[in-house]
Amino acid sequence: MLENLKHQVYKASLKLLEQGLVIYTWGNVSTIDRASGLIVIKPSGVSYEEMIPADMVVMDLEGNIVEGNLKPSTDTNTHLVLYKSFDQIGAIIHSHSEYATCWAQAGRGIPPLGITHANFFNGEIPCTQPLSIEQVEKDLELETGKMIVNTFLSRNIDPMRIPGVLVYGHGPFCWGRDVGGAFDHTVVIEKVARMAYRTLALNRVNPVEKNILDHHFFDKHN
Repeated sequence: MLENLKHQVYKASLKLLEQGLVIYTWGNVSTIDRASGLIVIKPSGVSYEEMIPADMVVMDLEGNIVEGNLKPSTDTNTHLVLYKSFDQIGAIIHSHSEYATCWAQAGRGIPPLGITHANFFNGEIPCTQPLSIEQVEKDLELETGKMIVNTFLSRNIDPMRIPGVLVYGHGPFCWGRDVGGAFDHTVVIEKVARMAYRTLALNRVNPVEKNILDHHFFDKHN
């Protein structure tokens, strides 16, 4: 099972690079085996060209390394908080895709302006509030995870209906029930971020009505 998960994380990491969603060593991918509570995550600081499946790091939910000789992703604590808080999440991907990151840097959620958005995200993709200086100094990645969770709980958002978030000043985190789902949402969040940016540049339009959002989202997701 773990070897299979390592290959999934490795292949998804390479696809991020191929799709232009990351450069250099940016971004990370993880997945969890809920039965064992073990997480497989991309290592930190290793170039995508040099990475091999055996480099993936295996950890438990408390952040202890179970297998692997490399340092896990610097965003590991953010992933851990999300896995602990939302048990339907089976994989998480963080990218630095251009347009989604622009929305995050502007501190704005991505509004649902059309059916393309509605097929994958059942409402606005939220942007978190900025972290305080105290939170940054305490544990940036841990506090980022807590901020994401608080954003969804305080707004009563189902994380499986809106499987992604913009972290203020940072970039997008997306998730799914498995690596394939998380990757699809990572690709789509960049696409709808670009479309929303260009749409609003052409014309100031209102978000799609809730009943239309629901129709297309639930039609696609049964």
